[in-house]
Amino acid sequence: MSVGGRAAARADLGLAARGRPPGRAPHRPATGTIGARGAQGAPGGAAGGPAKGNEGLTHLAYLYDNEPDYLSYLSAFAAAGLRNAGPVFVAVPGHRAALLRERLGGESPLVRYGAMTETGRNPARLIPELRAFLDEHAGRRVRYIGESIWPGRSEPELCEATRHEALLNLAFASAAVTIVCPYDVTGLPASVVGRAQRTHPVIVRHGRTQPADRYAGRGVVPAECERPLPAPPAEAEVIGYETSLREVRDLVARHGAALGMAPDAITNLVIAAGEITANTLRHTGAGGTLWVWHTGAEIICQVRDQGWIADPLAGRRRRAPEDSGHGLWVVNQVCDLVEIRTSQAAGTVIRLHLRREGA
Repeated sequence: MSVGGRAAARADLGLAARGRPPGRAPHRPATGTIGARGAQGAPGGAAGGPAKGNEGLTHLAYLYDNEPDYLSYLSAFAAAGLRNAGPVFVAVPGHRAALLRERLGGESPLVRYGAMTETGRNPARLIPELRAFLDEHAGRRVRYIGESIWPGRSEPELCEATRHEALLNLAFASAAVTIVCPYDVTGLPASVVGRAQRTHPVIVRHGRTQPADRYAGRGVVPAECERPLPAPPAEAEVIGYETSLREVRDLVARHGAALGMAPDAITNLVIAAGEITANTLRHTGAGGTLWVWHTGAEIICQVRDQGWIADPLAGRRRRAPEDSGHGLWVVNQVCDLVEIRTSQAAGTVIRLHLRREGA
């Protein structure tokens, strides 16, 4: 399993059991500036000139029409890095990872291939994976191909992958990395491709590299991906909690068992729901509400409380074992998707998705 996947969470489960918080900060303004613009660039250099040495982030959306162009552009991008002894990380879905590997020829200690359809199923796992690769190659400029948005993803997955694309600008603002994010313009909805113009400082299309005139700024998520989540269905089981979480954990475990989920999957869901609800009790002055329901493909838990998560990168930074704030990290490792809507005015809603076996 690739770095940042569920296997990476095993060492953290003991921390989850002890109830470390995931960075909840109710009724306290966020620090830092999210709206500043990020650096611009292209595979061979920035829009205003070449990226030199180990200067900061270069982040491009590559809009492609067909597979031959895709393979030609991305293999050339990777090969250019390898010619300069630069490390390259390739994380794309489906069969194209094998095709790019064949184009690049042989095995190189400078190239790593990620399991995008596994690790990237929950896009919140991707920033820690890239951070680990950068840390392994400290002092060197890295090239990264990350296709987190591909045809066939659900709308919630597409929104969370768009959030990931926006947060790359924040997480790696000063990092020595050039990131290319491919977008299939023939297979994706036009609205999804349009979001790339707001989450990437630079766009590449038909061999032309130019600044994105609609770029929203560092860490700014498109508004349609910040809309309130749809209400839970009427048949969802619901419980309030104020002082004890035993009933919460029992409800989640019973629901999973009734669906015939594997014991380890039930354990993961109980850990995730327990972490989120425990933080309600630690960091807010009131209780919260938990809903549990299922579809043909997955089981879903939703927690609502009056707290506020101030850090947009909460759960996407791996902290030292002695530090607090591991909870949301662990939740991201064990869940297939995590949706968060949070504000000082409205509080926080966190929706946890776990796929059912065989779905």
